[in-house]
Amino acid sequence: QGLKTLADKAYHAAGTGILTPVKKTTGRPPLTLDQQSFSLLHTRLRCLGERAAAMLKTRWAALRHVTLCPKRIGHITQAALVLTHHEHHGRY
Repeated sequence: QGLKTLADKAYHAAGTGILTPVKKTTGRPPLTLDQQSFSLLHTRLRCLGERAAAMLKTRWAALRHVTLCPKRIGHITQAALVLTHHEHHGRY
């Protein structure tokens, strides 16, 4: 639907709309400054989502083995995120 998705290097040939970091392969020139910057920004954005998913999965056992449709799991994840936020709000 025209949405871009950030993916890791394993998905480098996944198709249109899947953005992956630029790989440095043997026998090719070093990455340009633009390519290095893109890969760095890509990694920094992706790590936020990865960290949030890991935190929610370790905190809430119900999220570890989910077999629901994406729309339903979205509501459950939102509720878990709100509860986690309220739990940690007083600590920081």
